[in-house]
Amino acid sequence: MCNAQELVPLGLGTERIEQLLTQYFPNHNIARIDQDSVQRKGALTQYLQQIQQQHVDIILGTQLLAKGHHFENVTLVALLDVDSGLFSIDFHAAERLAQLIVQVSGRAGRAEKPGKVILQTRHPEHPLLTTLLSQGYVEFARMALAERATAQLPPYSYQALLRVEATEQDKAEQFLQRIIDSAQQCAVNDVSVLGPVPAPMPRRIGFYHYQLLLQSANRTHLHFLINHLIKEINQIKASKKLRWSLDIDPIDLF
Repeated sequence: MCNAQELVPLGLGTERIEQLLTQYFPNHNIARIDQDSVQRKGALTQYLQQIQQQHVDIILGTQLLAKGHHFENVTLVALLDVDSGLFSIDFHAAERLAQLIVQVSGRAGRAEKPGKVILQTRHPEHPLLTTLLSQGYVEFARMALAERATAQLPPYSYQALLRVEATEQDKAEQFLQRIIDSAQQCAVNDVSVLGPVPAPMPRRIGFYHYQLLLQSANRTHLHFLINHLIKEINQIKASKKLRWSLDIDPIDLF
């Protein structure tokens, strides 16, 4: 407890950023490209054509913009709130952030046009960030792997993530508790059972989201337990009243 009396909001969604940009640059054309704005069929293609025809002054978007697009006149790129990648509950986040920085660096400036990348952070001294910027991605990867080895995270261990969605919170918790009890009875000592915990976005579209993480340095033992638990799940009547999925070697924990 920090005993603070106020909550300070951190980060802005693309719509709020668009509103701010409109205030600061009222005479410039802004294209916002995110999951919401490109839902309409052909919308993304239309936006990209406008950009290539130089009808857009400011491009605002999510990571969707970072991959596979060539914008020859873009010479300045800003990444907002990179701290969400440096201090995420998902250990993959720093890796994805580093890849994003490398990708957008290739977007800022082409041919004879020099480019600049600006990062917004409250922690410019973060070791992983400073290593990436000063020594490059290879050295960043070496440092990140060393941290994972110390924490026994993949690739130095193996994981499986059991995700559950239910319309009632207690149903999800009870289902996962039944799985935990079954895992303990199986007595595979070198497999850690972590959870159950609410997902990072615990409620979406009327469903409660929970998850259970299985981790082991021995893949054979991990899969032995997984096979045991799948048989248990098939015998649980409640499993038919909720949604569940098992992700082997998950690429994210969301």
